[in-house]
Amino acid sequence: MSKTLITSILVCLISLFTGIALAQQVEVELGPDQIGLNETFTIKISVANEKIKSYDQFPDIPSFQKQGISQSSSMNVINGQVTSSNSIIQYYKPTRKGTFTLPSFSITINGNQFNFQGKEITVGDAVSSQQNSGGGFFDPFSDFFGRTQEEPEYIELDDEAFFSVTVDKEEIYAREGFTVALAFYMSENNQAPFNFYKPGEQLDDVLKKIKPTQAWEENYNITNIEPEQVTINGKRWVRYKVYEATFFPFSEGTIEIPSIPWEMIKYRVARNPSFFGSNRQEDFKTFYSSPKAINVKPLPPHPLRNEVAVGQFQLRENITNLEVETGQGFNYNFGISGVGNINSISQPKLISGGSLNTYDPNVRQQINRGYGRVSGIKEYSYYITLNEPGEVDLGDHFEWIYFDPDRAVYDTLRPAAKIQVVGESKTNQAISNQRLGGIYDRISAEDNKFSNERYKYYFGTAINILLLLTVILLAVLIIRNK
Repeated sequence: MSKTLITSILVCLISLFTGIALAQQVEVELGPDQIGLNETFTIKISVANEKIKSYDQFPDIPSFQKQGISQSSSMNVINGQVTSSNSIIQYYKPTRKGTFTLPSFSITINGNQFNFQGKEITVGDAVSSQQNSGGGFFDPFSDFFGRTQEEPEYIELDDEAFFSVTVDKEEIYAREGFTVALAFYMSENNQAPFNFYKPGEQLDDVLKKIKPTQAWEENYNITNIEPEQVTINGKRWVRYKVYEATFFPFSEGTIEIPSIPWEMIKYRVARNPSFFGSNRQEDFKTFYSSPKAINVKPLPPHPLRNEVAVGQFQLRENITNLEVETGQGFNYNFGISGVGNINSISQPKLISGGSLNTYDPNVRQQINRGYGRVSGIKEYSYYITLNEPGEVDLGDHFEWIYFDPDRAVYDTLRPAAKIQVVGESKTNQAISNQRLGGIYDRISAEDNKFSNERYKYYFGTAINILLLLTVILLAVLIIRNK
């Protein structure tokens, strides 16, 4: 072998592994117009000077079945210029004889869409092996090494993998949360290569089957499918979680989760791998999860059974002891933290009585979703004034009732804070500020002068009476003179 030839081969190999990128060119090569019933039709798409990193589905052909996808690559040296070509090939097997149309189609390669013309395909009788022996896989390096690359034989490897729908509880109380997780598992010893196939579209269909209708959902919003190392029955697995959420059912009953199908791309591998050819072929395998059932029990009898929150909660206060003067205001936070449906937490009950005055609280909440549970805190911020001196126990004025499913009991959260009130009583002042006023309260504010309107009224009335008396007197005098 000459030094020039060796140098050319080395240039090809170096260019292949360093990824010298030239302008992208995409070409399509369709199979022949006429094939036998036992032959295969192919669509081959080649990309020049660029690796094929992503592509979407090849078109369907009426009366043909897809048989898998293979990939290949080649290098050429022309006048010292190195070019590369990467190809993907979709195989189709005819199911019957006749003439069929491959319509025009488009495929997205590496994020760019390309449109191609279709053609008519005529499927005739099966051909003998001698007639079919002329085809083969072209290897651009056959001139260098004096051999022809044959299309590899692909085999399917056994796999150690499964798809699972898991729930953390199979029996709960109404409004208690249970967590659902969907994940694909592979053993660390698994040798079969897998990839996810349209997980977003599959998940949309799955959720229509598993989401309970009468329940509040807290979605963990998984955006990236990341591997996690887990141990199951002493064996190590790699878990790929695709969905997780906690549901809080509103009422009792049974929630059924059926068996869920999940399709994965499982590659078939070449029995005799070659250095330059494709060593795997795309295929599909569907996994099925086991069905699940969750029994939702009613809460025990209680006057507030249909209103209370369900979970494990604690009270968080921002003060324990405070000294204030009568009539002065202060802020008090009644915070409810714990595990449960934080959104469903209502404000504490305010017990009336005493000299405590308050207004509607400001509300703030924070929700955490992770580690298979929903937790957080909801705070009610009150502005309080006290009018009587002495010690005021806020536990006598606030309470919040909930149901603890772990202990199966109703419980009450009450403040522990105590307020020391100093100063004079402001109760009478508060009452006087609210009075409408007694009969003498407005004397000093009234004007003692007659208004012009009153003066005109009384003066007019006196004149009218005087005139009437004059008329009567004149009438009496006239009668006497007659």
